[in-house]
Amino acid sequence: MAEAPKNNVLAMLEANPSASAAADAAAKGDAAPEAGKRKVKKSKHNVPKARACVCATENNTIVTITDLTGKVLSWASSGSCGFKGARKSTPYAAKVAAEKAMTVASPYGIQSIEIEVKGIGPGREQAIRGLQIAGVNFECITDVTPIAHGGCRAKRPRRV
Repeated sequence: MAEAPKNNVLAMLEANPSASAAADAAAKGDAAPEAGKRKVKKSKHNVPKARACVCATENNTIVTITDLTGKVLSWASSGSCGFKGARKSTPYAAKVAAEKAMTVASPYGIQSIEIEVKGIGPGREQAIRGLQIAGVNFECITDVTPIAHGGCRAKRPRRV
């Protein structure tokens, strides 16, 4: 009598018994067991000069602290600070988000900061004040809001 065909997983496990340990670990959600490997804790490097990017939209304010190469050190938004709905678009929420982003980035030893502000939201100035409270020196404040000049042809007017 002919044997019933085995599924591919069983055939693979019979052919390679060491794969069963990896398959069991993968089923549990663990990483593949590696003998002698340990997770190394990353050391925080010293960043004396950083850049803060403030994106102030009509509905939210996002503050990102990066080093000068663009690697993100910390970020915070009005929504991540616990503000929901219409309160996210307030100047106070932007100030709280900027303070939180600087406190998370404080282990990096930031002494001076360049600020780039993008957008026309209500939290522009208050986000800068929130960064000022953290006690860092400002190198420059730059407005990088994209402004269309020329651009695409406008839509035709609607005829009713």
